[in-house]
Amino acid sequence: MMSLHPKIIDLTLDRVWRLLEALDHPERRLPPVIHVAGTNGKGSTLAMIRAGLEGAGKRVHVYTSPHLARFHERIRLAGTLITEDHLTDVLDRCYAANGGESITYFEITTVAALLAFSETDADYTLLEVGLGGRLDATNVVDPVLTAITPVSIDHTQFLGDTLAAIAGEKAGIIKRGVPCVVGPQPDEALEVIEAKAARLGAPLLAHGQQWQVSQERGRLIFQDETGLLDLPRPALIGAHQVENAGAALAGLRALGFGEDACEAAMTDASWPARMQRLREGPLVEAAGAAELWLDGGHNPSAGAALASVLAELPRRPLRLVCGMLNTKDVSGFMRPLADLAQDLTAVSIPGEAATLTARETAKVARSVGLQAGTAESLDAAIRDIVAETPEARILICGSLYLAGHVLRANG
Repeated sequence: MMSLHPKIIDLTLDRVWRLLEALDHPERRLPPVIHVAGTNGKGSTLAMIRAGLEGAGKRVHVYTSPHLARFHERIRLAGTLITEDHLTDVLDRCYAANGGESITYFEITTVAALLAFSETDADYTLLEVGLGGRLDATNVVDPVLTAITPVSIDHTQFLGDTLAAIAGEKAGIIKRGVPCVVGPQPDEALEVIEAKAARLGAPLLAHGQQWQVSQERGRLIFQDETGLLDLPRPALIGAHQVENAGAALAGLRALGFGEDACEAAMTDASWPARMQRLREGPLVEAAGAAELWLDGGHNPSAGAALASVLAELPRRPLRLVCGMLNTKDVSGFMRPLADLAQDLTAVSIPGEAATLTARETAKVARSVGLQAGTAESLDAAIRDIVAETPEARILICGSLYLAGHVLRANG
């Protein structure tokens, strides 16, 4: 499948529509769709919406990307990861229907997910945009709700180099007359989203306008035009997750769900590699008394969110293990962490052609004020840190691809 199209990313919907037509349009036979786009927080928001729907007894299909440890994580059928046999079946059928025509890996696997969803009973379908929105392979559905989480600068080579341009791509998921939940946005991005919604007559449920969210005395307080909710704080760690929680709650309320579903969204959500504390496995054993944390954030906004979370944790020496792709704003990600971390150990991401070398990553780290060295492997990095600082807080960060390697190694 990866050999069918020379470019890994090539944003257009023509190839997707052709294959969907060959399969008799499975996208028209889906349970009600909730479509989520954004630069940061879309996966966490989607995870909380899913927890809320399942807490209300609903069966939910979920499509996310990229996967971390196994491809099957991308496709969850009515609450359960797709089986090997079922995945093989839908991929084979899509490959045959494609007839050898040009199509990207993401496009054909997205169609496979839609095919599986269309043939399995459920109450809702949650779709996470892969990249952008307007020309993303998931943007072939007629949703009952859309959501746009915070927009920031990322993937400029595909989406444009201004917030307005990027927001325009994200706003491409807005559909005529369909409510759209909008998370906190820079003014430049919000103006674009509001203009697109106005043209399509799509009701907006925007942070700071139609809904508010805050923390008070260890609780989450959400208020919209329906009333006030006093809920537990999100199970997902970090102040930025409060805003993601607000978007999830606004979406659940827009769909008519009550307080029980909203509470489940807070207490039951899980989302691996988002400030995840690793508590068992061979890497944890190698870390001994050190804390081992994992996060896949990789852009400046994610770096700032990470710094905020780390500043609130009980004090321990913070030592970073970082691997990043050469397509990312590496210095922008690292800069917010420079004042918090004792140092950074750079590693290359195993098996990734686009990885920065450890030496290149360390050079960028030093340019933003971090002490930095390199290690031959993740195991070596952890071993060296623990030998020097047994009580360290070790954060492995910089890439979802590195996070996937960690989860496989620690499985």
